[in-house]
Amino acid sequence: MENLFNKEWLATNGLGGYASGAVNGANTRQYHGLLVAALVPPTDRTVVVAKIEERILMDGQYHDISTNQYPKVVFPDGGRYLKGFDVDPTPTWQYGDNDWALRKNVQMISGSNTTLLTYGNCGKRPFVLELHPLYAYNDFHTTFHEASCYNFFTEFHKDHLKTYPKYGCNPVFTGWTAGQYFEARSWFKNIILSKGKARGLGSVCDYYRIGYLVHELLPGEELVMYFTVEEDMVGKSIEKIPSLADKKYTWNQEKPAHGFFHDLMVSGEQFLVNRKSTNSMSIIAGYHWFTDWGRDTMIAMRGLTIATGKKELSRSILNTFFKSVDRGMIPDRFPDNSKDPVHYNTMDATLWLFVASYDYHQKFEDNEFLEDHIGILKNILDQHIAGARYNIQITKEGFIYGGEPDVQLTWMDAIVGGKVITPRIGCPLEVNALWYNALRIYENFCQILELEIETCYLELINKFESNFTKFFTNAQGTLYDVIIPGISQDNSLRPNQIYCLSLPFCILDTEQQKTIFETIENKLYTPYGLRTLDPDNPEYKPNYEGNQWSRDHAYHQGTVWPFLLHEYFQAYFKIFGTSLNNKKKVLLELEPLRKHFYKDNGIHCISEIFNGSGPQEGKGCIHQAWSVAAIIKLYIDFGLDKIEQEILSEQEQNLKKAKSGI
Repeated sequence: MENLFNKEWLATNGLGGYASGAVNGANTRQYHGLLVAALVPPTDRTVVVAKIEERILMDGQYHDISTNQYPKVVFPDGGRYLKGFDVDPTPTWQYGDNDWALRKNVQMISGSNTTLLTYGNCGKRPFVLELHPLYAYNDFHTTFHEASCYNFFTEFHKDHLKTYPKYGCNPVFTGWTAGQYFEARSWFKNIILSKGKARGLGSVCDYYRIGYLVHELLPGEELVMYFTVEEDMVGKSIEKIPSLADKKYTWNQEKPAHGFFHDLMVSGEQFLVNRKSTNSMSIIAGYHWFTDWGRDTMIAMRGLTIATGKKELSRSILNTFFKSVDRGMIPDRFPDNSKDPVHYNTMDATLWLFVASYDYHQKFEDNEFLEDHIGILKNILDQHIAGARYNIQITKEGFIYGGEPDVQLTWMDAIVGGKVITPRIGCPLEVNALWYNALRIYENFCQILELEIETCYLELINKFESNFTKFFTNAQGTLYDVIIPGISQDNSLRPNQIYCLSLPFCILDTEQQKTIFETIENKLYTPYGLRTLDPDNPEYKPNYEGNQWSRDHAYHQGTVWPFLLHEYFQAYFKIFGTSLNNKKKVLLELEPLRKHFYKDNGIHCISEIFNGSGPQEGKGCIHQAWSVAAIIKLYIDFGLDKIEQEILSEQEQNLKKAKSGI
């Protein structure tokens, strides 16, 4: 229960909308809210309902169970009444004192911008429950403040409110199952957002109260309050609404028993969203602030949907990006605002489309899918060969080259104040590994479909294979991070060379693979992920902290990324074998990340990044798609889930024996 301001919970709705906050009931980020609605799924996310101030009245005494941080004071401090918290299956709090006990649960309805809160009297005596909803209406990247244009005009009904935060906006509906509502308008001002402040972002906000609900809750009785931006939800029988929020486990194999793998699977489904613009599925890159990014989606879906056997979902996600191909490139990201143009500044995301398509076919043997898309894949190769955006071209050595000043094209894409922190103009290592794989995958698909492959692609493959080790191998036997053939070599030790070991088609011999792996193990590996730069490098930044300028300068200059663990352990098993001892060793190596998942930062989440030195506290997003996907894929690819279940069963048996012996 310690550091409750630093522990966060999350519930999602499959549209990009969510509910989230600190475990103690406070909002500590501008992104927190009870209803953050995706008005144009999965974008245009708007904080509609910020939080609820909750009070219990018993024997003439108030017990405030909500929490807010104001300048120089925390008031109220409801964390002192918190007796328990869990997110399985949905966020649930247990509050209590000597003579009362309350259970609170938060759910979102799948496919709807609707949040439900259920309050239950778990004690033996009745008490009066007061609920004071606090509203906002702002883009989730900003903070909400008192302004004359917000009057929260409200129509009052017997069991619900219909509120227009300001003239011309869509209404928000507030409903309840029991109680009497009293109008009592007031601004709650100068609420401190401590997490936002630490990131140099919005640190102070205001919220608005229209009124509050009062009801005497008898022992065993429940009260439901709901918030929605969808009027048709108001007409539903309120007793049926909670059942609509039940989470459906969609993995199409036997549901695994409870354990880390099971909880990862459930957690991973929070990233799967419907994209309205394409009427197909996509993957949110991370909560709270990312939308669906091309690179992240292609990498994350390998674990979230392909490895888990979700064929139709995987196909829909791939179609989302195939539909968005423009001049031989898929989007780097879809914008936060649906009215903004799609971004195409990426050099590698489109090549990841080949890898994800390859994984898809390996899993499902869907030749019809290949037939439908082989022409697009060929066109992508042709566009790159002819020359794509941002000076992307193929060198005479067969390598892929790209980059322009002030443009970030690889996954190391931090930019601040117009300055690209890791420009990597030239032939980036991992992009070239992906380029080689794209060519080989296209060759493989042509063989499967019995299509004749043009000689130009085979010549490119041969040229690449002839030149790669000669140009990319350095004196240490590892690989340069970026080269311009015959002109320059960047010998920075980064984790990008792990892809030359882990991708489906490898060009290196076993000895060089082992040399590279051992170097990464010694210099870059941590139990939380791989460092993005060798600590001995003078540009190494040990901590990710401070304002955006400071954070972006550290983002790929030492910061640890968990999503690289799949590639790392994939290479480990490839080089050293998949014996039972090796698998148990990997499970042991994952133990710190497992503890992080359950106890730190986002509960049942894996953070985006960690500090390069002394990694322990999660940084960046509390819940990153490819962080979770990497571990899921690792478990499935190497049967770690089965070993975990054997260990859990053995522990249960030992516990039973211990109990029977007492």
